[in-house]
Amino acid sequence: MVKVARDSQSATPVCTRLATSDDIPGLLSLINSAYAIETFFDGTRTDAERLAVNLRKGEILVMEGNGGKLLACIYLENRGENGYLGQFAVDPSKQGSGLGRQIVEIAEERLRSQGCRAVEIVVLSLRPELPPIYRRFGYHECGTEAFTSPRPFKSEVECHAIVMSKLL
Repeated sequence: MVKVARDSQSATPVCTRLATSDDIPGLLSLINSAYAIETFFDGTRTDAERLAVNLRKGEILVMEGNGGKLLACIYLENRGENGYLGQFAVDPSKQGSGLGRQIVEIAEERLRSQGCRAVEIVVLSLRPELPPIYRRFGYHECGTEAFTSPRPFKSEVECHAIVMSKLL
């Protein structure tokens, strides 16, 4: 599965494909730089072990530019009639370029082609800037749930997960 699109900032072609274990070092760099804004956690957003688990459990789509540089990624998991998207990351230098919307649309189409009728994402309440972005992608809030962090918080903070969904 390879799709070619264009980076709207530079008009250069970008390729979207499924990640392999060989992509883990590049994914670590991409994801941890994109999530560096999450200063409420100790440590980095992900590690090689978590990525390896995600590659076994679901799929990770990557968008790469010239020279194979990873520009965006998204985790997707087919859960029957519902799909799940997570660990969505865009290189900070490319945020706002349209690559994020493109990779989300490709992930949604992949889930649709696998028989999913809806898709969910989970957003942390500590990231209030994210729900409006996902609303522009057609998602709506459908509930909240407790959030158990795999990493420690730097201090005592109140955090819950906001579940957002979209019909495919």
